[in-house]
Amino acid sequence: MAGERLRFDGWIAGVGTASGTRLVVGHWPRSPFGSFSDVMVEHPDGVRVLLAPSGRIAEFVAATYRFDRIEVVPVAVTGIRTLWRVEAGPLSLRLRAGSPSALGRLLSAVPAPLVRSPHWAALCDVPARLLLPGVRTLGRAGPGRREWYGARGLRPVVAADAVLDGVDLGPLAPLDPPVAFGFGSAPRTPSLVRVTTTVELGATAP
Repeated sequence: MAGERLRFDGWIAGVGTASGTRLVVGHWPRSPFGSFSDVMVEHPDGVRVLLAPSGRIAEFVAATYRFDRIEVVPVAVTGIRTLWRVEAGPLSLRLRAGSPSALGRLLSAVPAPLVRSPHWAALCDVPARLLLPGVRTLGRAGPGRREWYGARGLRPVVAADAVLDGVDLGPLAPLDPPVAFGFGSAPRTPSLVRVTTTVELGATAP
């Protein structure tokens, strides 16, 4: 049986760094919480930190994903498209995305109703895992929650500079090992993904 569905429309940027710290930035201009951004940080030792802009958003995200520590801090994402500037409490991140990949151009042609459908997400799950190791498009997300992703575009991230707690994290690197916030990871190749994410509350379907 389907439960209440909350839809988030925006972008996910996933990058690795030479230090081993991996970063996943969500920027959501349209969501049930209004426009907001958040950052998930996984340190080389596996410690997972959420940087969220409010207690309400932190509570929702922490009930959907797994973290070892949560920090409520100002989070701002500016620039968008190919040049991003992210300021999130102790984190300062700049990244530059390249032109859409062939897969990205294909994804941009998918009709919006399909992007929002869990059936489409289930159909895409196996090819996504084959083409983008670590990526899943449908799965369980916290107790009583189901989540699915509908990608609408894909660009490679070609450059990034990140400073966390005053320490330079080093040059751009693959997102490896995969992050462990939820049932799937962002792509191993640093990427900027245009996406519609749906979280279903009280889901009883497998």
